[in-house]
Amino acid sequence: MSLEAEAGRLIARSVLMGLITFVGTASLVFILWWGSRQVFDGAISAGQLTQFLAYGLMAAGALTNLSEVMGSVQTVLGSTERLVEVLDTEPAIRSPARPAPLPEPPRGVLRLDDVSFGYGAGEGEAVLRNVSFAVEAGTTTALVGPSGAGKSTIFALLQRFYDVTGGVVAIDGVDVRKADLATLRSRVALVEQDPVIFAGTIADNIRFGKPNATDGEIVAAARAALVDVFAEEFPKGYATWVGERGVTLSGGQKQRLAIARAILKNAPILLLDEATSALDAQSEHLVQLALRRLRQGRTTLVIAHRLATIRDADTILVLEQGRIIDRGSHDELVRRGGRYADLAKLQFRLSEAAPAELAIH
Repeated sequence: MSLEAEAGRLIARSVLMGLITFVGTASLVFILWWGSRQVFDGAISAGQLTQFLAYGLMAAGALTNLSEVMGSVQTVLGSTERLVEVLDTEPAIRSPARPAPLPEPPRGVLRLDDVSFGYGAGEGEAVLRNVSFAVEAGTTTALVGPSGAGKSTIFALLQRFYDVTGGVVAIDGVDVRKADLATLRSRVALVEQDPVIFAGTIADNIRFGKPNATDGEIVAAARAALVDVFAEEFPKGYATWVGERGVTLSGGQKQRLAIARAILKNAPILLLDEATSALDAQSEHLVQLALRRLRQGRTTLVIAHRLATIRDADTILVLEQGRIIDRGSHDELVRRGGRYADLAKLQFRLSEAAPAELAIH
C-alpha cells in the first residue's frame, strides 16, 4: 500500500470515528435535556429517564464500536484484495502439455550445457554466461565465488523456477523444460542457509518433506538428522510447538529440522546453500554430522564460502561474474594457484591464527 493511500485511509477513518462520536454524544445530551423537561412536567418518572439514558449509553457504545469494526473491515478488504491478486496470478513457468518422462529409478545426474541466463532483457543484466558442467550420480560438486557470481541462480534453474535464456539444463538426461514440474521438483531436496520453519510442531515441520509420512518415518528421519538430540528433551517431544518461523529454536536446531525434512523426502539430488555458515562451532559439528549422513548415495551440489566445509568435494567450480573460471579438486586448485588458491590460503591462515590469538589473550 502506497503512502498516499495509507494516509487517505487513516484520514477517512478519523473523520468517521469523529462523526460517530459527535452524533452519539449529541444524541445523549438531547435525550437528557428532553427527558428532564418531561420529568418536570410529570409525563415520566426520574427512574424511566434513568432507564432510557442507560439504553442510550449502550446504543452509543455500540455505535462507537461500529467505527472500529468498519476500520477493521477496510483493512481486511485491502489484504483480501492482495491475496486474491496473488492467487489469481498465472505462473510463467508451467509443465508442458506432454511432459517427457524422467527415467526410473532416478539416477541424479545433472548437466548444464552452455547455459546463459539473465533476470532482465539487457545484456548487461546477464547473471550466467555460457556455463557448462556435469555432476555424476552420487558425487559432490561445490560452487565457490563472490556474491552475485550466479551460484544461487544455478540452484533456481535446476529446480526450474526460471527458464534459461540460452543452453540446456538437464536432469537424468531430460531437459527440465520438457519434464513435469511436480516430478522434477520431487527429485530435488534443498537445505538453505535460513530454512523455512512453519508455525507448527517439530513433527509437522519434518512431515513437510513427505506429507503422507508415518510417525515412524518422521522419527527415523529425525534421528538420522540428530533432531532427536533436542526434540526428546522437550516435555511434548515431537509434538512441541516451535512458534512462528521457529522462534523457539536455535539456528542449529532449525538446520537439523531442514535436514530431517530432506532425509524424509529421500530425493536423489541434494542442494546445500550455505547450510552451516551462520552456526557456532558446536552446532556446526552436529549439522555436519547430519549432512554427512544425508549426502550418502545422493548427488550433491553445495554453495559454500567457507572452504573448510568443501575440502572433500569431488569437484569444485570457481565462478566469477557468471562464468566458471576454474575447476578441480581442492588439492588441484591449490597447487594450480589462482583465485581459489589465494582464497584458501587466506581462510586457512585465519583459521589457524584464531586459536593462537585466543591463547595469547
